[in-house]
Amino acid sequence: MKSTLDKALSLVALGVLGVLNSAHAAPVYEIVNLDNYDLLGTLEGTRNGYALGINANDELVGISKGKKKLSTSDVEDGIIDIEDGIAPEETITYSITEAIVANNFAFTAAKNGATGAWLPTFDSINGTTQPSDTTVINSVDTFYYGINDAGIKVGNMTAPEKKVDNTATTNVADDYWYYRDYEFRGIAKQGDTEIPLIPPYTQFVKDDKTVELGGWSAASAVNNNNLVAGYASTAISKYGSDRVTNCLGTDNTLPLDICVQREQYPNASGTRNIQYQTRAYVWQIDNNIAIGTPLPLGFTPAADDTVTYTAQAIGLNNAGVAVGRSHVYRYGDTRNLRQDAAYWAKDANGEYQYHWIPVRDNDVNSSTAYAINDNGLVVGSYRSYIQGYARDKFFYFDSTQADATIVTPNDFAAKTSDLSSKPKDINNKGQVVGYIETTYDKEKPRPKAGFLYDKPTDEFSNINTLLTCESKGYEKNSDGNWARHQVEIQDGSGKQLQYNADIVVVEGASINEEGTIVGTAFIRKPAYQFDKNGKVIIGDNGLPLFELNGNGDPVTAYLPRMVVLKPATSGVACTVEDNADKGNYERKGAASLAWLFALPLLWFRRRIR
Repeated sequence: MKSTLDKALSLVALGVLGVLNSAHAAPVYEIVNLDNYDLLGTLEGTRNGYALGINANDELVGISKGKKKLSTSDVEDGIIDIEDGIAPEETITYSITEAIVANNFAFTAAKNGATGAWLPTFDSINGTTQPSDTTVINSVDTFYYGINDAGIKVGNMTAPEKKVDNTATTNVADDYWYYRDYEFRGIAKQGDTEIPLIPPYTQFVKDDKTVELGGWSAASAVNNNNLVAGYASTAISKYGSDRVTNCLGTDNTLPLDICVQREQYPNASGTRNIQYQTRAYVWQIDNNIAIGTPLPLGFTPAADDTVTYTAQAIGLNNAGVAVGRSHVYRYGDTRNLRQDAAYWAKDANGEYQYHWIPVRDNDVNSSTAYAINDNGLVVGSYRSYIQGYARDKFFYFDSTQADATIVTPNDFAAKTSDLSSKPKDINNKGQVVGYIETTYDKEKPRPKAGFLYDKPTDEFSNINTLLTCESKGYEKNSDGNWARHQVEIQDGSGKQLQYNADIVVVEGASINEEGTIVGTAFIRKPAYQFDKNGKVIIGDNGLPLFELNGNGDPVTAYLPRMVVLKPATSGVACTVEDNADKGNYERKGAASLAWLFALPLLWFRRRIR
């Protein structure tokens, strides 16, 4: 039965993950980027890693986030493996009086990688250097979101830091002001060739003055015909125009570039004064040149309309049909402006046309389409109140059917549950991956797990119930029984400490035709002790001290890592259960396209000024 539209982590609740699914015939999976019960899942020098896209050749792209303060040079003779524990993260601030420090780094990995199977390998974009290199300070943030079978990778980047001398200014601590030419720009990379996806709007012109703003653009997907989907700025917002005009005024005492940069940075509430009219976009890559085409908004604004409207293309199939979301007046009612899932397809004249994916008017606040396969099957999620709480629910929609409606598959119950769920990808076999909440407690944060949904059989599985025991952190003991692998570490006090290995898949981000899934898993790590200045405390033996609980055991937390899962050639899904203490949840930043959405669009926030 199905209905038609009917980040702290509670780790104790994770113990129920193994009992949420009934018996199933879904494939058994194994994690293939394991290394001694640890995950090879982020770049050296960073805390968190996320895999976001995979192609048919078992090549993936991802992001490492959270540059570490602690390095081996912080400790005598560099004898500490900083991967043994949880190191502090650099605090990144955005200010015109502070140097710009990058905190996001793009990487690739492959089954037959030149440096090793599934080993995250730094990929430089726009001159970035790898985060483990402490001799330079990167100012360029880089992101990869997708890769096609030809190896073309797409994502976005920031411009490098520039600076202006301010030594003549009083009461300024630094000798420079800092700015950059654009906040983020789409990028396609083919081999060593970088192809910027320049938005149509980059300059503000008033009277005889021109201000270089840079605009913004981003690429979220690429198909096997080298067509890229994303979004781009097409005009400046009314309020943004007013702010740039103020920078041009006589009351402004800052250099023009610096004044503009101040307005482009997010403030304490996360909003930016300079925002743009933003439209879904596609770019055709041909001979290392990108030719862009804007996709229509869900309606045509009046010529004197000053509202800032937004549309984004997020997914793409090989027929060139793009999916995403757009502002739209539902059913033509100008009192009912929403942000809804949409797809864009070419008509008989080769022109892209907008298509609204219909949702029920009053029950659904917003919706987004994330991916579409070559059979025209769209997957997305809508946000609606279920049992009094706002929840996101996974849906699929057949774009090839004239009267299609969205369908909400049942997950772990015989009817629509109140568990939030979001899909992230679908292959041509109708296999869908994403994430879903796993507990029903309405008053506490809910843990999440990656899911695999098979549309042909209507089978919905928590990926963690499909894993082999080794892939969950178990090993066979001397009695031949499965038990948690014991990780051993030496403390700065000289003691040998132990804690239980644990791996939990929390998101499936991409799936190829062979069923290989990439995404994010949590791994368990012990926490270092730090002094009041944030420096790791070193014991008499030259090793770091770990935080200990009342029993003298390490205090542990979970960190996100890239994970690669393949259908197992042998073995069965693990049914071992334990109720061991799960530690705490430690996470900075968000996985998957959350970055793409958290960029200045601010989830389609409108600004009317």
